Amino acid sequence: MKFVDEAAITVEAGRGGNGVVSFRREKYIPKGGPDGGDGGDGGSVFIKASEDLNTLIDYRYTRRYKAESGQGGQGRNCTGRKGDDLYLEVPVGTTIIDVDTDEVLGDISTVDTVLKVAQGGFHGLGNTRFKSSVNRAPRQCTPGSDGEVRNLKLELKVLADVGLLGLPNAGKSSLIRAISAAKPKVAGYPFTTMVPNLGVVRVEKHRSFVVADIPGLIEGASEGAGLGVRFLKHLTRNRLLLHVVDVAPFDATDPAENAAAIVRELQAFSPTLAGLDRWVVLNKLDLVPEDDREELIARLKAEIPSEKVFVISAINGEGVDDIKYSVMEYLEERWQAEEDDPELAQAELDKQTAMQAEARERIEELAERRRAARKAAKEAGEDFDDDDDFDVEVEYVRD
Repeated sequence: MKFVDEAAITVEAGRGGNGVVSFRREKYIPKGGPDGGDGGDGGSVFIKASEDLNTLIDYRYTRRYKAESGQGGQGRNCTGRKGDDLYLEVPVGTTIIDVDTDEVLGDISTVDTVLKVAQGGFHGLGNTRFKSSVNRAPRQCTPGSDGEVRNLKLELKVLADVGLLGLPNAGKSSLIRAISAAKPKVAGYPFTTMVPNLGVVRVEKHRSFVVADIPGLIEGASEGAGLGVRFLKHLTRNRLLLHVVDVAPFDATDPAENAAAIVRELQAFSPTLAGLDRWVVLNKLDLVPEDDREELIARLKAEIPSEKVFVISAINGEGVDDIKYSVMEYLEERWQAEEDDPELAQAELDKQTAMQAEARERIEELAERRRAARKAAKEAGEDFDDDDDFDVEVEYVRD
C-alpha cells in the first residue's frame, strides 16, 4: 500500500433545481391559477472520519467530486427532489485546507467528526410564489443557484501522543518494537523506516498512549537532504518528543554533535515544534564496553541539554520500562491539567495550530524549490527525480 499523506481535490456541490411556470389546466376550470412548484436544493459535500482508512491514496487518483443537483419544480405545486449529499471519508487526523484562501476549514481529529466543505445550491422559486391580489397570473420564476466549488488540500497527520525522532539507524524502530506491538522493519542500514509507524503502548489496563516513529532525519533535512522534512509534520500533534541518540554510531561520529544536528533541523523546520518538551534517549548501550559506559554517559548528559535523559538498550529491552512509565505519568498530568484548565487546553490547541502552520509554510517553500529545480533541469535537458511516493506499508498496531 502506498502511504499518501497529502492530496489535492476539487469538490462541487449540486446545483439547485429551477422553479417552473405552470398554470392549472382542469376541466370546468377555464381560468385556473398558477401552480408552478419550486426546485429542489442541491446536495452538499461533507467530509467525515473513518477508522478503516490510514492513507489518502484514493484521492490521488480521483481528484474531482460532485454532489447531486436538485430536480426542477413541476406543475400542480410539485417541488423537485433534493439532490443527495456527498460524503467523502478520510482517515482520522486529516486537516482540510481551502487552497484558494489558505483557510483551514477543519481538523478531522475524532471518529464522529463530520465537516461540510461545500454548500449545495438553493432551489429556484416557481410562479406560485409570485401570485398576489394584483398579479393573478404571474409568469416569472427563478433559477436554482450554483453549488459551491472548492479546491481543497487534504493533509494527514497521524494522531500520536509521543513522537520518536533522531538520525537514521539510531534505534527508533527498535524502541517502538520494544514498548509496543508494532513491528516496523529493523535492519543494520539507514532509512529502513520510510513512513510513520504507530504503536499503542499499554502500560497497565486502561493506561496507554500512542507513539509515532517517523523516518530518520539527517543534517540538511530542512533543505531537502535525505527524505527531507516531509514527515516532520506528523509530530505537530505530539505533546512530547523522544529524541533517540545512538551512543555508538557505526561511522564513529560524536553522539552529542549528532543530537545537536537534529535540534538544528527542528528549529529550521518549526520553532514551535522545536520548543516542545523533548527527552533524550541514549540508545545502544549494549555496544559500549562496560569500562567506558560511565564516562561516556556522564559526558553526553552534560553536553546534550534535556529535562530527562534515559539510557537504554532497545534491542534487549534494558531501560525501556522506565521510559514507558515516565511518559505515561507525564501525559496523564498534562491531560488532567488541560481538563481542569480550559485556558491551558486552548493554549495547547493554539500551539498545535501554530506548528501545523509553520510546517505547511516550510513544506511549501521546499516544494517551490523542487518545482524550480524541475523547471531548470527540463530547460537544461537533464533528468530530474520526480517520485514523491513510497511504495510501502503503514502499520497501526495495538499491544
